[in-house]
Amino acid sequence: MYKLLFGLLLIFGLVSGCTQEQQNKISRVVQNYTGTNGVLEIYAGDKLVKRFIHIDKLSTAVSTSDDTPRPYRYGYGVLDANMNMVADQGEKKVYFEFSDYSTSYIFYGQQ
Repeated sequence: MYKLLFGLLLIFGLVSGCTQEQQNKISRVVQNYTGTNGVLEIYAGDKLVKRFIHIDKLSTAVSTSDDTPRPYRYGYGVLDANMNMVADQGEKKVYFEFSDYSTSYIFYGQQ
């Protein structure tokens, strides 16, 4: 019992001593392992035009030569063509990209 409590306190101490960016990286590692079952909705003005479901993560593109972040994100998810939040027969997992600068989007976890 004391070993478990000590271990938890040690982990808490290490994490609380990290910067916010380091904590975010730890959180992303955990999410990459467990998945988030996320939903990505793309808007044109105030109208929903595309929805992707069952997304494990969104990634920021990075330059191959100097690790500079690129202005777009990408991922894999099921294109919810009829936008009913269900992966229906015929709706397949696809690769997608979208711009951080010009795309109105919302990404959230689906429980």
